[in-house]
Amino acid sequence: MDAINEDWKTVCTVLKGETAAYALIIDRYQSHVSTIVGAHVPQQCVPEVAHDTFVRAYGSLALYVPKKPFKHWLTTIALRACTDFWRSHYRKKESPVCDFSDDSAKWFEAVCLAESKSEFERLSQAHEARDVLHRVLDSLAPLDRMILIMTQLEEYSSKETAELLGISSANVKVRTFRVKCTLKKLLKKFGIEGA
Repeated sequence: MDAINEDWKTVCTVLKGETAAYALIIDRYQSHVSTIVGAHVPQQCVPEVAHDTFVRAYGSLALYVPKKPFKHWLTTIALRACTDFWRSHYRKKESPVCDFSDDSAKWFEAVCLAESKSEFERLSQAHEARDVLHRVLDSLAPLDRMILIMTQLEEYSSKETAELLGISSANVKVRTFRVKCTLKKLLKKFGIEGA
């Protein structure tokens, strides 16, 4: 209960015009927001989406009601920022074929320096699996992707996921089931059986 009161006092201070007090909120929740955002967007985009989350939260501070913890309110904003990121990503749908991302460049360097064939094969399989996973996740609708990550990887309950995303628990369960079926089909398409 102390955290709720402390957050509420900070929010009231910011709303009274002492905008510098917002830095306390950023310091307090920076790692939490970065963790949430990092689970839903590519690593190179985390700082941008996390910053966007705090900008949105600042603009909506007057709407915060301290019935629920500030952390939950901020998590909801972070998840919506992630959804908007993927919506804009799907609109652009650009995928440069010849550009290496940082991870791909590091992988390529590691493969070049690999000392043995088995090490090369292990690195190749891991890179291929990660590549397939990213392709499969990128093909999902933004909300379905978030629901899958939250319920299956982050182990949120259906109820918690529903509250954070602002949808019903039944909707979360139905979407989770449908996404799992879709994943099985997509993984078969990539030649992964038994999924």
